Amino acid sequence: MPALGVLRRLIMAPALEDVGFAGRGFDVEPTERTRQLEAVPQAVVTGFEWGIEDRDLATTERRLALVDPLNRGFAYEGATMACAIRDAMSRGGHRTRDLMRGGGRPHVFLNYIGIGFAMAKLPRPLWKKLLPDLTEPDLYPAMSWLCVDGYGFDRAYFDTATWVDGQRLDTPYDWDGAPSYWQRAFDQGVGRALWFIHGGHVGNVSAAVRAFAGDRQADLWSGVGLAATFAGGATAADLAALRAEAGAFAGHLAQGAVFAAKARHHAGFVPEHSSVAVHAFTGRTVEAVARLADDCAAVAPENGSTPAYEIWRRNVRTQMNVAVV
Repeated sequence: MPALGVLRRLIMAPALEDVGFAGRGFDVEPTERTRQLEAVPQAVVTGFEWGIEDRDLATTERRLALVDPLNRGFAYEGATMACAIRDAMSRGGHRTRDLMRGGGRPHVFLNYIGIGFAMAKLPRPLWKKLLPDLTEPDLYPAMSWLCVDGYGFDRAYFDTATWVDGQRLDTPYDWDGAPSYWQRAFDQGVGRALWFIHGGHVGNVSAAVRAFAGDRQADLWSGVGLAATFAGGATAADLAALRAEAGAFAGHLAQGAVFAAKARHHAGFVPEHSSVAVHAFTGRTVEAVARLADDCAAVAPENGSTPAYEIWRRNVRTQMNVAVV
C-alpha cells in the first residue's frame, strides 16, 4: 500500500465503528433491519478506503465488483468521494470522470452523492474542480444536484447537533448557476440522513421532519422517501404508516421513491424492499416509475431560473398525484 494512500486514509476516513449508529450516538435499537441500514455507511467507508489507497482505478473497480449488489452502489459512493478528493488535490486529475464513465456508470446517481461527500471534506475554493464535465445522456448531468444532496446528508449525519437539532441553514453556493436552489437540494440530503439517524423508525423520523420549519419539510420528506426506498429498513406496514404521516407531503415522499427506484433500476439490481416501498408510496411498480422518471426528465431550465433537476422532480410529483390518493 503506498505511504501517501495510508496518509490520505488516516486523514480523511472515519473508522467503521465511528460511522455506525452507536458510534454516532444515535438512539437506534439494534435489529436485523437497523443493522441493514447500518451497513450502508460502512460500505461507503470501505469504498472510500479502496479509492483513496489504490494506485490504479482498475484495482478499485475490481474490488467494488466483489461487493454484494445490495450495497455496491454505496461502496461506489465512497470510491467516488475518494476519487474526487484525489482529483482536487492533484493537477489535471480525472479519476472521478474515469470512474463515472467506467465501472461506476450503472451507479451514476450514487456517484454524484459521493462527490457531495467529498465537498464536505474540502474547502469551497476546491469545489469547482470536483464535478467532471459529463454530457452523456446516460450519465444524467441534471442529476448533479445529488452532489448537494450528498453534501447535506454528510453534514446532518456527522454533525447532527448543528444541522438537525440546531436546523442551521447552509451558506448558498452557485451550483449549476442556481444558488437560490442550494438549500433545497441540501435539505433533500438532510431528509435522507434522518432516515438513518432514526434507524427507519417511522414515528421518530416523522417527528424529526415536523420539527423543521414548514417551508423545509417538503424537501425533507423527499429525502426520506428516497432513503426508505433505496436503503430499506422498514416493513410494508411501516411504509404505509410513513405515507400516512407525510400527509400533504405524500407527493414529495413518492417523488423521492421514484428517484430511488430509477437509481436501483439503472444499476440493474432491485431488492425486494425497494419494490415494496415504491408500491407503498406510489401504488406502482419499480419498472413503471423508472419509465415515468425518464418520461418526466427536463432537458433545460425554465428561463434559466429553476434547475432542470427541480423541473424533473416537479414533473414526477405531478404524475404521482394521479396515482397517490
